[in-house]
Amino acid sequence: MSKQINVALIGNPNTGKTSVFNALTGLNQKVGNYPGITVEKKEGVCKLPRGVKAHIIDLPGTYSLNASSLDESVVIELLLNKNDKDYPDVAVVITDVENLKRNLLIYTQIKDLEIPTILVINMSDRMAYKGISLDIEKLEKQLDTKIALISTRKGKGIDNLKDLISNYKTLSIEPCLNTQDIDTAYFEGLKKAFPNQSLYKLWLVITQDVNFGKIDRNSIKDASDFKTKSNVDLKRLQQKETIKRYQYINNALKEGQTIDLNSAKDLRIKMDRILTHKVWGYLIFFLILLTIFQAIYDWAEVPMDFIDSTFASLSEWTKNVLPSGAFTSLLAEGVIPGLGGIVIFIPQIAFLFLFIAVLEESGYMSRVVFLMDRIMRRFGLSGKSVVPLISGTACAIPAIMATRNIESWKERLITILVTPFTTCSARLPVYLIIISLVIPEGRFLGLSYQALTLMLLYLIGFGAAVGSAWILNKILNIKSKTFFVVEMPNYKLPLFKNVALTVIEKTKSFIFGAGKIILAISIVLWFLASYGPGEQFNNAEEIITEQYASENLSQDELNQKIASHKLEYSFIGITGRAIEPAIRPLGYDWKIGIAIVSSFAAREVFVGTLATIYSVGSDEEATIKNRMAKEINPVLGTPLFNLASGISLLLFYAFAMQCMSTLAIVKRETNSWKWPILQLTIMTAIAYIVALIAYQFLK
Repeated sequence: MSKQINVALIGNPNTGKTSVFNALTGLNQKVGNYPGITVEKKEGVCKLPRGVKAHIIDLPGTYSLNASSLDESVVIELLLNKNDKDYPDVAVVITDVENLKRNLLIYTQIKDLEIPTILVINMSDRMAYKGISLDIEKLEKQLDTKIALISTRKGKGIDNLKDLISNYKTLSIEPCLNTQDIDTAYFEGLKKAFPNQSLYKLWLVITQDVNFGKIDRNSIKDASDFKTKSNVDLKRLQQKETIKRYQYINNALKEGQTIDLNSAKDLRIKMDRILTHKVWGYLIFFLILLTIFQAIYDWAEVPMDFIDSTFASLSEWTKNVLPSGAFTSLLAEGVIPGLGGIVIFIPQIAFLFLFIAVLEESGYMSRVVFLMDRIMRRFGLSGKSVVPLISGTACAIPAIMATRNIESWKERLITILVTPFTTCSARLPVYLIIISLVIPEGRFLGLSYQALTLMLLYLIGFGAAVGSAWILNKILNIKSKTFFVVEMPNYKLPLFKNVALTVIEKTKSFIFGAGKIILAISIVLWFLASYGPGEQFNNAEEIITEQYASENLSQDELNQKIASHKLEYSFIGITGRAIEPAIRPLGYDWKIGIAIVSSFAAREVFVGTLATIYSVGSDEEATIKNRMAKEINPVLGTPLFNLASGISLLLFYAFAMQCMSTLAIVKRETNSWKWPILQLTIMTAIAYIVALIAYQFLK
C-alpha cells in the first residue's frame, strides 16, 4: 500500500502556480469549493518516486500571510491548523525568476511556520532573455532549503521537483527570522504566556482573523502583557517584520543572483503603450472580441450540425429498435432530446473557454482589466469590479466569488448585484439557437449578422451591468476612496497544456453541471407531457379522428394531430396554458412559457426543455432547430420564432436573472435573502418590460 502525502502549492498570483499544478497532476485533478465557503479549491494526485503518492492542493494566490481578502485567509487558516485533513506535509512555494525578491516574502513566512518548504523558481527559460543568472547552491545555503529551477514551458525540472517532494523529510525547518527581534519585550511576554506554542504562529493568530488549534484569541487579548497593543501598534510591528524579511531576502539574493540589465531585451513597455493606449487599446480589444464571436460561429458550425443530426438519428433509432412502451418513449422523447439540447453547444462553449484561457495565459487579460478601469471609475465601481464582470462571461457564480477581493462593502455589494447582467456561458445556448432561427445568414464587412448579434448581446449585458451600477451608486450614495492595484504579468505565449486543461475542465464542469439538471428536468417534463387528466387527454384519438373525419388526412398527419392534442391537454399543457396570458404579449406561446419557467433551474435548460416538449409525438427525424422552425403561432398563423418574438426572447434572457444557483450564491455572499430577492424581482421586471416593448414594436 503506497503512502500518500499532502503537498500545498503556494505563491503570488502570476508566478505560474497553475502551470506547476498541471505539470504535476495532468488530468488527475478536480475543482470544488472549500467546505462552507465559496472559494475555489483545486486538488489533484501526483505519483512520486518510490511508490509515494502526493495529494496536491493548489492554494489561492497570495502575496503574504498578512491577509487582506478571503482567498488569502484560506491559505493562513490551512497552514495554522494541523488538524485539517489537507494540512501540508510539505509546502512548495512557487516563484517567478523575474520577480524573485517580491515572491520570496511569503517563502520566509511559511518557513517560519516550521513547515518543510521547497522553493520552486519558475520560468527559468527567460533567464538569458532577462540577463539573470542564479547560483543555486549559494541560494540554497542562504535560504536554507532545496531549490527546484524549472520551466513548465520547456518541461524542465519537474522530475527534480518530484524527487525533492518525495524527500521532504530531509528539509530544514529552521525559521528564517527570529520572531523576537521584531519586539523583544512583547514577544518574551507572549512566550511566557504560551510556552508550548510557536511564537510566529501566535503572532499570526493575534494579527489575523483566524483561529489556531485550541487557542482562544480572546484569552490572548486578556493577557496583561498584550492589553496595550492597539491595532495601530500591531500594524507598526507588521511593517517592521516585513522590513526585516526583505533585509534577509536582499542578503540572500546578493550572494546568489546576478542581473545584467544591459542584456535584458524587453518589449513589454512598447506593447503596453499600444495595448493600454486610451484609443488604440479599446479598438484592439473591440477587434479581438469581434474575432472571437465570429470564430465561435464559423468554427463550430460543422461539429454542431453533426451533433444535432446524430441525436435526431439516435432518437429515431431508439424508437425503431427498442420495443414500444413507456421506457422507449422516455428515452426517445425525453432523455435523448434533452441531452441533445445541451451537447449540441459543446463546440461553441469550448471555443469560448479556449479564447478566454488564451487571453489569460498570454497576460493580455490584465491589460483589459487596467484598460476598463478608466471606464469603471465613472460609474462608481471599483477597478477591481472589472475582474468579476469579465469573468462573468464564463459563469456568474465564480464571478460573484471573485468580488471578495473588493475591500469596500458597498462597492462589493454593487458588483455582486450587477454581475448577473454579464452574458454568461449558460445564456449562450439560448442565444445561439434563437439567433440561428431569426437572424439571416448574410455578412457585413466579412462579419456575419449572427456573430454581430451575439456580440451586441454581450455588449448589452455589460452595458446593463455598468448602467445599473451607476444607478445603485447614486441610490446608495457611495463615496469611494479605494485604490485600484492590478499586477501586469509579462507577456508570454500561452502554454498549450494549460489552455487544453482549462478548456477540458471548464467544459466538463459546464456539461456535467448542466447535464444533471437537464436530465432530471427532461424526465419530469416527458412525464408531464406524456400524461394528463380528464377525457380530452385520455380520449384524444377518438376526438381527433371524429373532428377530422371529413378531411382526407394520411395516417402520419392524423397521428401528428393526435399527439398535438394530447400535448395540449397533458399536465404540462394545462400548466403552460395557465401562464400563457402573461407571456402572450411578449410573443410567446405556452411551450416557450414552460421553457422559461423550467430554465430558472439553469438558463441553458431552455433549449433542452423545448427539445423535450417538441419531441413528444413529433417527427423523429427532425433536428431540434428544424422542430423549432416549424412551430406556428396559433393566433397569427405565422412562424412562432420570427424576428419579433426572437428579439423579444433574446432581450428577455439578456436581462432576466433565470439562475437559481446564482441567487443562492448571492444569498451566501451577502448573508441575507433581501438582496437576491430584490435582484430577482428587479431583473425579471426589466426583462419583461424590455421584451414586451421589443415585441410590440417589431411585430
